Amino acid sequence: MRLLLFADLHLDASFAAGPLPAGVAVERRAALRTTLERIIALARSEEVDALLCGGDLYEHERFSPGTAEFLRDAFEDAAVPVHLAPGEHDRYGPRSPYQQVAWSSNVHVFTEDRLVPEVLADGVTLWGAAHHAPTTRESFLTGFEVGRGGVNLALFHGSEVAALSTQESGTAPHAPFATEQVAASGLDHAFVGHFHTPCDAERHTYPGNPDPLAFGERGPRGAVLCTVHDDGRVDRVRHDVSTSRVHDVAVDLAGVAHADEARERVAAAVAGLTGIARVTLGGDVGPDVELRLTDLVPAAEHLDALVPRFGTLGVAYDFAALAEEPTVRGRFVRDVRADPRLDDRTRRRVLVTGLRALDGRTADLAVH
Repeated sequence: MRLLLFADLHLDASFAAGPLPAGVAVERRAALRTTLERIIALARSEEVDALLCGGDLYEHERFSPGTAEFLRDAFEDAAVPVHLAPGEHDRYGPRSPYQQVAWSSNVHVFTEDRLVPEVLADGVTLWGAAHHAPTTRESFLTGFEVGRGGVNLALFHGSEVAALSTQESGTAPHAPFATEQVAASGLDHAFVGHFHTPCDAERHTYPGNPDPLAFGERGPRGAVLCTVHDDGRVDRVRHDVSTSRVHDVAVDLAGVAHADEARERVAAAVAGLTGIARVTLGGDVGPDVELRLTDLVPAAEHLDALVPRFGTLGVAYDFAALAEEPTVRGRFVRDVRADPRLDDRTRRRVLVTGLRALDGRTADLAVH
């Protein structure tokens, strides 16, 4: 049996977390729709037996009637069985489009907040569950047992506990489970949404979000073509179905003496890219450099957006030479260098901050 898995598309996402220019967020939301169309086209071309979504298909609070119509038509056109397991962002409930949309006959929505069976084929059962609230603390696998033969698969939205420290730092887990619970319950494999970083474990699969949602995402995310063998083993092949291109680029400005040179380095770093790029600036620049992030944007007019930010960027002052000056600056440098209360890192930060202030340069460059 061949299944195509995706999750965490987040249709109608606001993209408010990043400082994107006006209009770019609208384009990003349109790209998410195109990505779903690519997933469905892949399902048809690969002639899969079913298309699975592991939750967070859309954003509940931002969902529009137009999106409901789009989803209904898109899944009807898929011409294969579609199984949807709502997550916390697209939770199932009275106001949920899952309940209100008149889905075509090939679409099955799991509606219970516990794992319930759906027969995919003779000897193959898909167990699915739905979130009913923005937060679900209970595991779908606690106390669950398959209790039947054949191949048993699961589809749900949840947090694998071993990865919580890297995937959900600082937040409460959603429907947490331990990977050993999959086999202990009698399941052969679990197809899971929620973590945006892809993972191919022995007994579970996270496809990751198929189209970029934030800067800093890593891993070969996309739709996962899963071949399920008669003994329950699952072979996986990932397909890039993304419409958007989002890049994280580090630019070393060490030795830069003027703002034009900084713009040239940024332009060179993003010259071959398309889409959106976040540029992180690092290195020690000359003390006379006047650098404002907004001045760097024209360096990448070929991109949909350039988002520059200060990283470990500093100023290359010659403190020894400055200490010799018979000036207020010289006295300031001598006093700070002689202060026994300061460690080296703090001393440098105080020196650079103070010298920038004495030069009237407090707004154009972050100090690190």
